[in-house]
Amino acid sequence: MERSPSSPAFWRSPLRGPWFTSLLGVVLLAGITVLFVTGLLSYAAYNPDLSPVNDKTPDKGVLGFYLFPWPTDPPWLYRLTQGVHVTLGIALVPVLLAKLWSVVPRLFQLPPARSVAHALERLSLLLLVGGVLFEFVTGVLNIQLDYVFPGSFYPLHFYGAWVFFAAFAVHVVLRAPTAVRNLRRMRAGDEGAAPPVSAEEPSLVSPDPAEPTVSRRGAVWLVGGGSLLLLGTTVGRNFDGPARRTALLTPHGGAEPGSGPNGFQINKTAAARGISAAETSEEAWRLVVTGPSGTVRLSRAELARLPLHSAALPIACVEGWSTSDQWWRGVRLRDLAALVGHEPDTAPDVLVESLQRHGAFRRAALRANQVRDPRSLLALDVNGERLSPDHGHPARIIVPAAPGVLNTKWVARMTFGDLR
Repeated sequence: MERSPSSPAFWRSPLRGPWFTSLLGVVLLAGITVLFVTGLLSYAAYNPDLSPVNDKTPDKGVLGFYLFPWPTDPPWLYRLTQGVHVTLGIALVPVLLAKLWSVVPRLFQLPPARSVAHALERLSLLLLVGGVLFEFVTGVLNIQLDYVFPGSFYPLHFYGAWVFFAAFAVHVVLRAPTAVRNLRRMRAGDEGAAPPVSAEEPSLVSPDPAEPTVSRRGAVWLVGGGSLLLLGTTVGRNFDGPARRTALLTPHGGAEPGSGPNGFQINKTAAARGISAAETSEEAWRLVVTGPSGTVRLSRAELARLPLHSAALPIACVEGWSTSDQWWRGVRLRDLAALVGHEPDTAPDVLVESLQRHGAFRRAALRANQVRDPRSLLALDVNGERLSPDHGHPARIIVPAAPGVLNTKWVARMTFGDLR
């Protein structure tokens, strides 16, 4: 007799059951909570109140709450939070797939709703599965620099995260009592099938299981091993040197950085952003700085005659890669603000514009606390050598703890003033 997917006997794997599902659920509960928190921190790091320059999420309403100005200390803060967000997200992929596999029979249960509580659970499950697949797929595509989805990654991932996490919270509230009971049984050493919690909750255990080919503990080791494999082939993107070559599943940037003082991670090259050697030459390029006292135009040679300062700072990108500290040398942003009428210690926000003609963040804004930090520089040199074209020659922004896209390369204009 042919069985339909709505029949419990259709699903014959002996691995499915409350023990396996609850264990995976607890791992995802902890991991996805960390992903959500680090995602909110990444959103805050972009200074969303400096709208509409930095904010790529229009009409966000109350979802765009902004609790605090993004700090500049510790300088590796964004490197840590975004590195955890991306690396953990990739490592959780096997756990997510195993969890979805373990509960797939519930997607076919009939009737669709037996009570109000059951209807809410089914709705949350639909939004949960759709939301988590959307978030993980768009996140992985962004990491791989494959922007095949319609529209900008930023609003898609932002709104998708809120839809998913709302469904996730509802699902956790509804399922937490069952998960706790199952885990207590697991600690007691009973890995067998559990009876249904109620008449409205059919068991995941098959009434006609097939012969097992692996134990439940073996399945856990398989899922955990897959996560460790992804972790080991991803985490190296957060470091320089040989460790970066272990990140086999993630891109290493827009070009090979080569060796020497400029031999560290490059995301977008000058050629990819349409920057020509002619417009960045000593003769042609001028930095335009504007403030309440007027506008000044400075050549690179004139910038080099201003007081220069050094800072050891990393670069960290939304895609999850980062570099170790590089030694940058240039003019403090607050000193440039002073050239156009601001006191250094009360310097305001600044709008930075690049020579690049296409791509996101041709214009980026920095908050006043970032401008005033003495380590925030318009860098001219790195590691004792002039910036290479791909690292932003003639001049680039470098700010402690800021996302890489806010560390604008090929700077053409800076406007100091209240941008909000």
